[in-house]
Amino acid sequence: MNISLQIKSLLNEAELYRSQGLFTEARDKYQTASAMIVKIDKLKNKESLLKAIAGKIQSIEQKTAKVETGPSSPELSEKGQNLIKNLFGENDLEKAVALAKFGQFERAVVELEALLKNEEFRLEAGKNIIRCKLATASLDDAVAQYQQWFSQDLFSPAQLESIRAYLQPILEKKGVDSLLPVPVGEKEDRNDDSTGIEFSMPEPEDEILDITSIGITLNSGPHKGKMVEFDVNFQSGEMLSLMVAKKDKGLIEDLKDGETLDDVQFYSPIAIFNGSAVVANKTQIQSGPKQGDFCLDLKILNT
Repeated sequence: MNISLQIKSLLNEAELYRSQGLFTEARDKYQTASAMIVKIDKLKNKESLLKAIAGKIQSIEQKTAKVETGPSSPELSEKGQNLIKNLFGENDLEKAVALAKFGQFERAVVELEALLKNEEFRLEAGKNIIRCKLATASLDDAVAQYQQWFSQDLFSPAQLESIRAYLQPILEKKGVDSLLPVPVGEKEDRNDDSTGIEFSMPEPEDEILDITSIGITLNSGPHKGKMVEFDVNFQSGEMLSLMVAKKDKGLIEDLKDGETLDDVQFYSPIAIFNGSAVVANKTQIQSGPKQGDFCLDLKILNT
């Protein structure tokens, strides 16, 4: 594997570990990647990449100082679940993801499975089913689900590979001895000997990357000019959903619906890139297990 693939692999693993709360492992991967990048002269965006990684490490160190584990989210009544769907979702996919965001995983999976019949939503629904199973610590269920899809012809090889590439590193870290089969036509190309290295977003016509976290430079308020980082809890195409704890209210209270954020850093398992987004919705949750917290929805404009 050449140096470019090694660095991408390290950043991939770091983002996956960080998104799963494995902060020590994520920090180690970021530090290893940073040390490799420092030695490369041909890297076009070297300084910005090192700065971004340094910010990620700093954020991890802050989080490891006060990790809290809360109780599992209780199931709401059917009426409460329907209210969540109507408040936070416009189409069927967004409504199902909204249920998952608020911890209503069982019903979310049922509705996401129904969307697998829809070509438009199939891949996003599949990824969010895996996220739901991981969120409930059902690693065996996640493996069984992927293997079931692999044995069918519901997903294309490229779609299956997108799901496999997300799930496999998590299984390995958790000690699950299960090597997910690679879809035909998606074998890793180990003969790439390119010398130029640059990490960037795919062209607009390509599939939207899975975004695991974002950094927002605030436009106004007491924190104007400061970049704050948030985890992405769920994603539906270009729409990112962030759950912001009520103790962090001050970071987002000046954000307005429709406001454009021109300086946003997006972090995915395979890339770190800049772009812009618009505040689609900001709502304080009035009931349920996350009462008092905020749901912040951002739509990616360009990268």
